[in-house]
Amino acid sequence: IELQVSDEEESQPVVLREENRRRRRKMKAFTSTFSVAMDQIAIEFVLPTTTKSSRSPDTLLLEVAGNWTVEQVKAQVWLRVVATNLCPEFYQKYSPDHCILLYQKKGNWCEIYDKHQVFQTLDCIRYWKALKKDVGKIHLTCRPQPSEESTQYQRYLNYLIGYDVTDVSNVHDDELEFTRRKLLTPRKIEGAALWATLCCLPVTNSHILLVIHRNKASQTIKVSIDDTPVQVLQTFFTKISNKRALLGVPEDVCEADYVLRVCGREEYIYGNHPVRDFHWVRQCLKNGEEIHLVLESAPNPGQDLVQKEDWAQVDDCTGVAGTHEQLTIDEKDHERVFTISLWDCHRKFRVKVLGIDIPALPRNPELIVYVEASIFHGQQLLAQERTSSKAFTEEVLWNTWLEFNIRIRDLPKGARLRSPVGGGSGSHDCNKTKSRLLYYVNLLLVDHRSLLRQGEFILHMWKMPEKTEDNSSVNADKLTSATNPDKASSMAVAILLDKYCYPVALPKSREGERGQREMPNHLRKQFEAIVETDPLHPLSQEDKELLWHFREECMRHPRAYPKLLGSVRWGRQEAVLATHRLLERSSVWDRSVLDVGLAMQLLDCHYSDAHVRSMAVRKLETLGDDDVLRYLLQLVQAVKFEPYHDSALARFLLKRALRSKRIGHFLFWFLRSEIAQSMHYQQRYAVLLEAYLRGCGEDMLQDFRRQVEMTEALQKVTREIKAMSAEKYDVSAQVVFQLRQKLENLQTSGLPESFRVPYDPGLRAGALVIEQCKVMASKKRPLWLQFKRADPTTLSSDTIGVIFKDGDDLRQDMLILQILLIMESIWEEESLDLSLLPYGCISTGNKIGMIEIVKDATTIANIQQSVVGSTGAFKDEILNQWLRDKCVSEEKFQQAVERFVFSCGGYCVATYVLGVGDRHNDNIMITESGNLFHIDFGHILGNYKSFLGISKERVPFVLTPDFLYVMGTSGKKSSPHFQKFQDVCVRAYLALRHHTNLLVILFSMMLMTGMPQLTSKEDIEYIREALTVGRPEEEAQRHLLDQIEICRDKGWTVQFNWFLHLVLGIKQGVDKRSA
Repeated sequence: IELQVSDEEESQPVVLREENRRRRRKMKAFTSTFSVAMDQIAIEFVLPTTTKSSRSPDTLLLEVAGNWTVEQVKAQVWLRVVATNLCPEFYQKYSPDHCILLYQKKGNWCEIYDKHQVFQTLDCIRYWKALKKDVGKIHLTCRPQPSEESTQYQRYLNYLIGYDVTDVSNVHDDELEFTRRKLLTPRKIEGAALWATLCCLPVTNSHILLVIHRNKASQTIKVSIDDTPVQVLQTFFTKISNKRALLGVPEDVCEADYVLRVCGREEYIYGNHPVRDFHWVRQCLKNGEEIHLVLESAPNPGQDLVQKEDWAQVDDCTGVAGTHEQLTIDEKDHERVFTISLWDCHRKFRVKVLGIDIPALPRNPELIVYVEASIFHGQQLLAQERTSSKAFTEEVLWNTWLEFNIRIRDLPKGARLRSPVGGGSGSHDCNKTKSRLLYYVNLLLVDHRSLLRQGEFILHMWKMPEKTEDNSSVNADKLTSATNPDKASSMAVAILLDKYCYPVALPKSREGERGQREMPNHLRKQFEAIVETDPLHPLSQEDKELLWHFREECMRHPRAYPKLLGSVRWGRQEAVLATHRLLERSSVWDRSVLDVGLAMQLLDCHYSDAHVRSMAVRKLETLGDDDVLRYLLQLVQAVKFEPYHDSALARFLLKRALRSKRIGHFLFWFLRSEIAQSMHYQQRYAVLLEAYLRGCGEDMLQDFRRQVEMTEALQKVTREIKAMSAEKYDVSAQVVFQLRQKLENLQTSGLPESFRVPYDPGLRAGALVIEQCKVMASKKRPLWLQFKRADPTTLSSDTIGVIFKDGDDLRQDMLILQILLIMESIWEEESLDLSLLPYGCISTGNKIGMIEIVKDATTIANIQQSVVGSTGAFKDEILNQWLRDKCVSEEKFQQAVERFVFSCGGYCVATYVLGVGDRHNDNIMITESGNLFHIDFGHILGNYKSFLGISKERVPFVLTPDFLYVMGTSGKKSSPHFQKFQDVCVRAYLALRHHTNLLVILFSMMLMTGMPQLTSKEDIEYIREALTVGRPEEEAQRHLLDQIEICRDKGWTVQFNWFLHLVLGIKQGVDKRSA
């Protein structure tokens, strides 16, 4: 179709593109189809002015054409009012932009927000039709200005977020503000529940004893493990009927007025779940501890009050384009066309590269540079063109059009134009020299409102990190559509896109043919083999063609979806529409059993289509809160792979965070940490975090404020301490004295009285126990801190131990600890309790974070040194003797050995599958009850450390002679405990093999997060090899038993490494986390 464009200045006359001049088609007269599409809609507009006589608002009845945009409607109202000479002092003074459009729906005020939207696509039109209203009513009101109170509140939120979400100096459209407004709708719907943690697994006990405290008295009751909290309260009230006064329970109250809370923790036992499903109850049963609860009045709903918004809710259909039938110019009067369908644009897409400009040239100005423009959808390259090469100066001009081998009508939503500047040295022909990427930037070709980008853009580019710089996050950073906020010193590229007379919109959908092909038997085996391959297996072109040809068959098998959707040619409009029709019609996905790995796979960087990603999120809606928490780390990272700020995934996270305070707490810290560390995605994460904070309630906001104040104060102290002792390795008594003095000053001058511990929000920490705080002897000078427990109902006299670190990125540790929790849940499904101890660890900012100090635990190094010094690494019996000394009886010792066998087996398998390296006696710990556990996961997926050029890892995992001694064996001998250890290892290993895809997907999604050990598919390949993917189960079992034998044979090499560690102090990257 011929569309008018201007290649030059806007002021010049609109002309046809030179290469496509030809006579226009004659217009056909209106058809009946067109008149339906062009329905006139009767609207009564209530104006912002009033009649002088009655003081009632002025009104205007107007017939609105369905295909007008919102902006045109406002302009028409204004013209009509001015023509009638109504209140000229207002309407002639102000423009239509001075007012906004509001309507009422179910008692709520909604704003018609998007000025580019076609009127007939608005939600209010559908709403009025459903109510059979002949005339709709829209209010024009003056655009509200923010009050002083709301401005102050916004500043407060910006402080908590760590970023100013109102700053629009670095955006080239209104997507930021648009998303902030749209996320108000889901926020209004949700309400938060109490703090609770569930864990639904079988329990052997049929009845349990609960000790319920009230004031200073308590009552023990016996309940069934299947009783709900309400039934427990009923049992309790029956039991205390004659002694209410003793417990301080008034006569005029009943169980409905109370809730049960865990003593010493802000964790509630409430809802319709049986008590056996509560995590705390299970933990007490597992550890043989009494279950202590406190009876409390139900929390005041006022704590969760949300500050009233200045904004109205936006129309539910805001940003939605019309259908092709509504937008097409075929057979329509062109005088009455105001928005054009993208599918009517048959010519090829092109971009004019004007030039690049940089304030200061890099050190190597001898470079030859070029722009290699590419169009991507997800990771799929749709088209690519390149400019000529020119010498690198402060300003390089090309002023040349690049025409791509893709039609405009084939551009999918989410397609991004990547315009990187590449460079090489020497010849002007960069193909003959080694060239590399120097700068990059992306522009989404279809914006958040489904409109094709038009006109000139000056995009400030991101610099590729040098080899000496941290480049671990560059894979994710290269996907961002944000531009560099540092405009003063960054490279800028100027590009020009074709300009059209009207907005060009990507339509919603179009019906098409529905054909189905039956798959012949001889291809079925090939199809099944393709589907069975794991996520890392690359598909050949033949595989992709087979899957696409039999796409209807693929839709019957949810496991085939990632493969099928990876085979779609997203640069073909027909293929995209066919895919959307398949997804809309298929009910198999929604009926299928939830496979978390499968749903998560469709949220990784390879899938940019909103239909696909929404389908994956729809499946995740069925996850329980604890499962959402388990995968929250990956889900937050997956937000980076969304083309636009507003997405089904962002709304899912917002919704679940507002429903569960625990999810909300961790979402806050995961987002805040990313905002601090990732400039490329700051805006997106900040908008999402603001939406959450505006809905979470005053109580949560105050909690977050206290936590942020505490982390900022501790960070300041840590940096001052590091500056004092930067050159020394050992920590002097003077440094510890200075620390305690600084903490004392902090405590008296405004530290929060109490705060939720960021890695465990059920715990509330109080005042610092200054005399127990110290500086740890490692490079980053972490602080060893002890806090009193702030909860008056606590039964424990233990302090809360926290390590505060500044200078280390804890996200890799968080990932490994999260994977350990997932492994633990996999093993629990197989009735395997391997006593893993995934301690608390959270990143709270840019290389800042907190780590839990596990009580009654020490490192293997400490145990060895405490007896005979550095030669303790060779004494097999020391660990066994230490464990015996810590147990008060033989029975307790046997229980400790049993726990040691299971925990050692769990960590052997886990560290082997995850390729955890740099294992030495300072990062393997043991509790006094025999629970072995690993800490400090700086080296994973086989990226091992070396010493003097020799790899320190000579064994698959740590199983030293002193470990075997605890199991009652040495050398090649066996024992009942060792046989149990082997059995546990094999069962645990085979269970993980059944979940290979999930583990691979979870790591794949973290590929782009900025972890130095996780930057390429080759890193994840380690997991596939460790899990012996593709081999039969008997062979896998034999493989693991062989690894155990290797450890027994080479245990002395580990002991030798440990000896070196003790004697020579190979301490780089090692933090002693023991007391």
